[in-house]
Amino acid sequence: MNKFYITTSIPYVNSAPHLGNVLDSLYADVLARYKRQRGFDVRFLTGSDEHGAKIIRSAAAAGLTPKEFVDKNSAEFRSLKETLNLSWDDFIRTSDRERHWPGTEKFWKKLEEAGDLHKKIYKGLYCVGHEAFVTEKDLENGNCKDHQRKPEIIEEENWFFKLSKYSKEIYKQIITDKFKIFPETRKNEILSLLETGLEDVSFSRPSKDLNWGVPVPGDSTQTMYVWAEALASYISSLGYGSKNESMFAKYWPADVQIIGKDNLRFHAAIWPGMLLAAGLPLPISLFVHGFLTVDGQKISKTVGNVIDPVELVKKYGTDAVRYYLLKEISPFEDGDFSYEKFEQLYNGDLANGLGNFVARVLTVGEKAGEFDPALEKKLPKEILTKIELVKKAVDEKLDQFKLNEALVAVWELVHYGDSYVNTRKLWEGDKKQEIFNTLTLLDNLAAILRPFLPETAKKITDSICWTNNQLEIKKSAVLFPRV
Repeated sequence: MNKFYITTSIPYVNSAPHLGNVLDSLYADVLARYKRQRGFDVRFLTGSDEHGAKIIRSAAAAGLTPKEFVDKNSAEFRSLKETLNLSWDDFIRTSDRERHWPGTEKFWKKLEEAGDLHKKIYKGLYCVGHEAFVTEKDLENGNCKDHQRKPEIIEEENWFFKLSKYSKEIYKQIITDKFKIFPETRKNEILSLLETGLEDVSFSRPSKDLNWGVPVPGDSTQTMYVWAEALASYISSLGYGSKNESMFAKYWPADVQIIGKDNLRFHAAIWPGMLLAAGLPLPISLFVHGFLTVDGQKISKTVGNVIDPVELVKKYGTDAVRYYLLKEISPFEDGDFSYEKFEQLYNGDLANGLGNFVARVLTVGEKAGEFDPALEKKLPKEILTKIELVKKAVDEKLDQFKLNEALVAVWELVHYGDSYVNTRKLWEGDKKQEIFNTLTLLDNLAAILRPFLPETAKKITDSICWTNNQLEIKKSAVLFPRV
């Protein structure tokens, strides 16, 4: 059995999750479910990144200790599994001293053995939002472009990782697609950075200034840089650094790692450099998605446009939220959420589209009574060809991570089925064969739809059952009531 290891970026839990935080996990969930359907041995990882200066400051502002703060927020991220019907297999926490810390310590020692860590005094601009040192080119009018805050000037003695040593090899791996980056625009963006050469990276902070994190092995005066240890979660979660590394040997390298575009440099430059230094293979592919805005504006507590995914699901249902984010948001570009667009898509594609088609087919199927299994032998080539063409299109789009276009292909089957019902007027006369044809089409539609809308697909499948070699239709409740 082929393995398939997929990871999200490990969300930073300095606040409760908002709608923009769920894209990684939702995209990964679709791909994981799709691969499971095809018989792959899937491992799907997500988790929570819980260290760093930003956590300490946010915890203090909330009147909590860092541990109390991350326990609370990590639990909220974890609960999204039920909210959005996610199928992840593992949730790693970077504050977990038993599971995560041994792997980070082994990784650090590997970098040390390679001669790629050195200590020096450094003065630079530190952006707490990024949890990283930045340069003047990262600023706009003196502020960080992403966080619109002025970075702090910090002078301290840190451990540095010789990332510059690996610029050429990382470039070679990406340009030859040994390490594939999707989309092409992000691949070109990182290649442009690599052409100018990478700089060495500060990999620790003085523990007197930052004691909430993983201590540097052999140097109690320093705490590991939050990114240095958070990236290691992709392998510590597999048992790297533990007594039994069989799971690590089985699943690494990752087949797909999914990140937001703001994490590109960390995952396409620093992480590959760390892996090369440790003598470990690079991931096979990196899928980089855009940001989610709300009514055209960046999601911000100050603006007051933070959308709580839990509340959204309570109002509209899990699969409706999944559908909007998968269909309306291009995976490779920035996308926008508005309640107006959400309800238009809900009523158009789900209530009047899929929901109406399912209800029509099940209604005529229920009225038709029992079906002879022999009808299956008379399925027209037209129906079978259409199903196969849609399956092929979905396969091709998912291989390219074009999840929104895959759903467009799925909906071609909905439109085709609706047309079939209308042109053949299935509600008139004795049309057992034609009704059986549409039920077959609907059953296949549910299977194709399962990775995207698992709850809806199950309701459809449960309505079409073979009992004692007879097809029985059990009409379900309305899938998507109009809003």
